[in-house]
Parts: sequence; C-alpha cells; structure tokens
Amino acid sequence: MTPKEIRNGQLAQKMIKNLKRRNFDAFYCPTATEAVERVSAMIPDGSSVSWGGSMTIRDMGLTAALHKRDLTLLDRDLAETREEAQRIYREAFSADYYLSSVNAISEDGVIVNIDGNGNRVAAITFGPKHVILVAGLNKVTQDVQSALARARSTASPINAARFDIKTPCRTDGTCHNCNSPESICNYIHFMRNSHPAGRHTVVLVGEDLGY
Repeated sequence: MTPKEIRNGQLAQKMIKNLKRRNFDAFYCPTATEAVERVSAMIPDGSSVSWGGSMTIRDMGLTAALHKRDLTLLDRDLAETREEAQRIYREAFSADYYLSSVNAISEDGVIVNIDGNGNRVAAITFGPKHVILVAGLNKVTQDVQSALARARSTASPINAARFDIKTPCRTDGTCHNCNSPESICNYIHFMRNSHPAGRHTVVLVGEDLGY
C-alpha cells in the first residue's frame, strides 16, 4: 500500500470507532467503485429510494447504478418543473432509503451540513427509514469547528458557483457570513448521534469525492 492508503485506512478505522460510539453504522471502502457496490447491496430490491443534491453520489456512479435496479426511485434530477421537484422533496420523507453526502465530518464523528432550502437536512433528521451518508476522506476535519469552517468556506462557495447564484462567495470564493436573498447557507445542521440508533449509516471512502 502507498503511504496515503495506509493513512486513510488508519483514519477510517479511528472514525468508524467514534461513529459507532455515536450509534451510527459505519464502514470504509478504499475506492468509490467498492462503495457503489457496498451501498447498492444494502438496499433490497423493491425499496423506495431518494437522495439530495450531492455531487458525491452522482460522480461516483451510485445514482446511475440504482437506476439499473428494481427500485422505486424518487429522483429529483428528472423533475421538469420546480413544482415537481418540490413534490419529490416531500415524498422523500416516506422513502425506505435516503442517500446523501456531507459537507464535513470531524474526526470524532460529528457531521456538519449546510442547506439553502433545508430539504436535505430535514430528510437526514427525520422521515426516511434509513439514511446512508457517503463521504470521501477529503471531507474529514480535525474537529467540529474546522468542520463548520470547511462547510462554510469550501463547500458553500463551490456550490454557489455550481448553481451560479448571486452571493458574495460566488464573486470571490470566500464566505462573507451574508444574508443574501440567494444564500445557500440558511440551515446549518450538526448531527452528533444517530437516532434512533442505526438509522444512519456512514460510508467513508478513501478517495476525494464531492466538494
């Protein structure tokens, strides 16, 4: 193994221990390909599945793989109108499985997400029977304070550019703690524990994924 692979494996094992202490299920996949196979195997045929706006699960090919399965997919990407997307957002609360990534996660297992509309953090918090969170180790920070800083100063400006919205961070790539009408930092979500125990599964991946 390379030095990076050794470090990733060691870090992942430390985090799995901390996540399980917080009542999450957790496991590590060295590659995105392995993660797609593992997550897909967790979801039985016939299940209803939805997801948030994560680029991680799209870029790694997970959503494409699920479209080949015998599943009921609530796929916001296929919505033709804003109204249809809003309907899917709400239907996602009754899904068997909800998929997302995270904006950041501390080494001791606290997950930080920031939303503009709040549908993702709402579904992660309450509704779907099972939530699977896929996170590349590039999302890992040393502590909660640095996790919040990563979410606000790295993930949010990049997502603002992705959506091409009119916020100060879209202009210069730096968080201004703004109150812009188009802000995508309206809801800041800290998840300390999985409740009820085992409802959330964290899949750590030894690759850089998402923003």
